[in-house]
Amino acid sequence: MSEPPGAAVSLAEAPAADAPSPHLRAQRVQPLRRPGRWIATAVVLVLVAQIAHGLGTNPFYQWDRFRYWFLRPTILDGLGVTLEVAALSAVLGLVGGIVLALGRLSGSPVLRAVSWTYTWLFRSVPLIVVLIFLYNFSALYKTLSLGVPFGPAFVTFDESRLATDLAIAVIGLSLNEAAYAAEVVRGGLLSVDQGQHEAAAALGLPKGYQFRRIVLPQALRSIVPNYVNQLIGLVKSTSLVFYVSLLDLFGSVQTMGSTYPGDVVPLLLVATVWYLILTSAVSVVQFYVERYFARGATRTLPPTPLQKARTALTEFRARLRREAAV
Repeated sequence: MSEPPGAAVSLAEAPAADAPSPHLRAQRVQPLRRPGRWIATAVVLVLVAQIAHGLGTNPFYQWDRFRYWFLRPTILDGLGVTLEVAALSAVLGLVGGIVLALGRLSGSPVLRAVSWTYTWLFRSVPLIVVLIFLYNFSALYKTLSLGVPFGPAFVTFDESRLATDLAIAVIGLSLNEAAYAAEVVRGGLLSVDQGQHEAAAALGLPKGYQFRRIVLPQALRSIVPNYVNQLIGLVKSTSLVFYVSLLDLFGSVQTMGSTYPGDVVPLLLVATVWYLILTSAVSVVQFYVERYFARGATRTLPPTPLQKARTALTEFRARLRREAAV
């Protein structure tokens, strides 16, 4: 029996109202064109290619001599001195910075004034001036003594024997580093919300317990990443200890450059690459330290380089599959 005109059609036979037509399904959303970005990318790639070509083809760089000097015992000995000075100065500078920061936050006006004066002085005086001053410190005080203040001395030391080149370098860098570390630590302690202090005080917790268990863990989230960043500057600052007769990495390069004047450029490249390696290692540590202390502060931790590579590879495979399906 045929259906009369105007009869209803079943839902299975009726075309979907929201279904796109084949013509619309064939169309794809085109991304917004950004000609400025492509032009800037092309210019940067050309400049990078020119720099790489110049580094590889210019005979003045003497890459064969660079390979000769890169792992020479003299260079490695200087590198060891650089690492030793940087490590000792980082630890002593951080300890001094903590003491100075606590002095700045103390209720004693004398401690606040002394801490502020120390920080102001060593942040104002160039590091090279501090090192040279310490190197000539024996001209001012030939002996050092321990005893009653303004009274008799019990033990006397010869300053020239105690002040070795390594000791002068470590003390000078530590004094300078403590001034900057003090501001990093103080800023981290002040970053803790005042409500945390009030809540701890309302619970009747002792001051020492408040600092160790509540204030310090939150302050470290700001202190540690910033101080690790400060270490990068410390590693580069170790190059100045050459001026107090300590043969670190830069001092070894300078000495070899004076002995072999034809190898000055490859020797400077050796120093540059080693400093790049050291600062890059500190930067890697900084990334993971920041990622560790970001827990609880951010909902999603920043991806590691390996995770970024895996994500990029997964997206690339998915794009290939989509293009193959079309």
